Amino acid sequence: MIDSAKVLVTGGAGYIGSHMVLALMDAGYSPLVLDDFSTGHQQLVPPDVPVIRGDVGDRDVTDRLFALHDIEAVVHFAASIVVSESVANPMKYYLNNTLTTARLIAACIDAGVGRLIFSSTAAVYGNQEKTLLDEDVACYPKSPYGKSKLMSEQILHDASQAHDLSYIILRYFNVAGADPAGRAGQLSKPATHLIKVAVELATGQREAMQVFGTDYPTDDGTCIRDYIHISDLIAAHLAALDHLLKGGEPLTLNCGYGSGSSVHQVLEAVERISGTKLNVEMAPRRAGDAATLVSDATRLRNQLGWQPAHDNLDSIVRSALAWERRQLS
Repeated sequence: MIDSAKVLVTGGAGYIGSHMVLALMDAGYSPLVLDDFSTGHQQLVPPDVPVIRGDVGDRDVTDRLFALHDIEAVVHFAASIVVSESVANPMKYYLNNTLTTARLIAACIDAGVGRLIFSSTAAVYGNQEKTLLDEDVACYPKSPYGKSKLMSEQILHDASQAHDLSYIILRYFNVAGADPAGRAGQLSKPATHLIKVAVELATGQREAMQVFGTDYPTDDGTCIRDYIHISDLIAAHLAALDHLLKGGEPLTLNCGYGSGSSVHQVLEAVERISGTKLNVEMAPRRAGDAATLVSDATRLRNQLGWQPAHDNLDSIVRSALAWERRQLS
């Protein structure tokens, strides 16, 4: 690690970005946050972290930022992330995700900032025949969200081939939970992630929730996802940053545990841990949802030496529930 290296975190006032900021500080880096606060929250950013309020795709903003700060690396989280919304409003996703990322990459190249970690998604895979998805599986994203991220990945790859730019693409599976120390968690309103919605219901913040689709080709008919604790995901980012700062080659890596839980299994865990019976309504499938998304994260473990510390659905649910209760106290 380069001591006190300055790292720009786009979307650093959001759920995942704010956890990254905390981890960077814990590890001795000097983070800066760039966020337009369209979905971010100032309270998630520590008061001593510099915050630039602006659009990641605005070259005036990024050019000035890179001119004023000696940035060693960029961790790019800022994006729109709701699959169903992307189906209803695809242009928002191609503009806010793909175009904005292309502009950020161009700004990095022009400023000589040669290291970038990109927040991607398992949604790039779409529906697959394989049970475990490795990074070499052909990508057939079903939603504009997944397509916008895959396009961004290709732009980053092509830019790296032509310029002095190294990168790591991290394809997230389903991120959940909260900082074990209670410093950050999900504040999204309205919530769209299953565990967040379920713990809101368990803590009396909503009257009911829906399960979208009970006729998928899975054991209980509901979607199966590979849930990864936010702290383990951020540990992968720190390992990726260390790799790039040491001159490591570009990589594309899955972030998950290699095991899946169905929607029904998640809801059972929330009920058991919270001691609350959930009012759940069955609803039709949502457009763009794949039946099963489970990672093969062997490459992440082997290439970066990543070892998860919270590989347990109950641990994820407990941290999410503790965060939710803390917000209500």
